Amino acid sequence: MNWLRNIVVLAVVMAGTAALAQSTFDRSTLSIETAQGSHEFDIELALAPDQQAQGLMFRQEMAKDAGMLFFHQRERVASMWMRNTFIPLDMLFVARDGRIVHIVERTVPHSLTTISAGIPVRAVLELNAGTVHRLAIKSGDRLIHPLFGNAE
Repeated sequence: MNWLRNIVVLAVVMAGTAALAQSTFDRSTLSIETAQGSHEFDIELALAPDQQAQGLMFRQEMAKDAGMLFFHQRERVASMWMRNTFIPLDMLFVARDGRIVHIVERTVPHSLTTISAGIPVRAVLELNAGTVHRLAIKSGDRLIHPLFGNAE
């Protein structure tokens, strides 16, 4: 009978994983204004707690100028990790006005190490690793998007 219980547990785990893979995110466009100019990204919005818990888990790839914006209803000390995340990321921690206040480059896939700015932020933008270096994105640069009240 243990084998039957193991099969049922495996089926439930697989169904849960499939459900995660099928979650959908609203899409939007976001710009980052840097000293070198404005750079546009196609982003997915992680607004609900279940979307934020899933994030980019189980993704094998992400388009070059794509990303995911984790937007919180209130400023808080956001803590991220790379559990079940297969692609290395750059993480931008963002104040309520869209200003980048902290950057962590080239996070390690599958790492359980907590990644945080250590200060309250309104959002975290995840981009492909290397994007921050490629576009010379710095703390103080600004994200432009309606959620920050600085775009239409």
